[in-house]
Amino acid sequence: MDKEYEEAFVKKFFSKRLRDRVLFELFSPKKRRDALWRLNHNYSVALNEKYIVSITQRIANIDELLQLLKNHGAEDNCYVMSLNEDIDGKHLPLHIAVEKIAFYGLSSIISCVPDKLAYFQAEQNYGSRERYLLKRN
Repeated sequence: MDKEYEEAFVKKFFSKRLRDRVLFELFSPKKRRDALWRLNHNYSVALNEKYIVSITQRIANIDELLQLLKNHGAEDNCYVMSLNEDIDGKHLPLHIAVEKIAFYGLSSIISCVPDKLAYFQAEQNYGSRERYLLKRN
């Protein structure tokens, strides 16, 4: 886990009201999952809504998602926060991160450009998966 990276991310994209709590949870081995579970159903409260952009196009495969992220300026490497413990808290090549979470059923964040661009997907309930870009200028 890269605490410095995660702290900067939370300060840029999470709602001000929850930042301290989320940081406490992320940095606590016993509570980390709580912070990530919070995003499954309450992401519109946890994340700062003014930076959430819904991805309305249908994403049929990993290549389409990679291309979408590249079109928005994603770099070749990224940082992942995910309920998928195999990749949580790791810096990875973007294509590996996308491959591991594109169709994973629980919440995940791929930070594609520090402080500027991230991909977020919520838990899939029914129908299409909820996918978002988190964008700042």
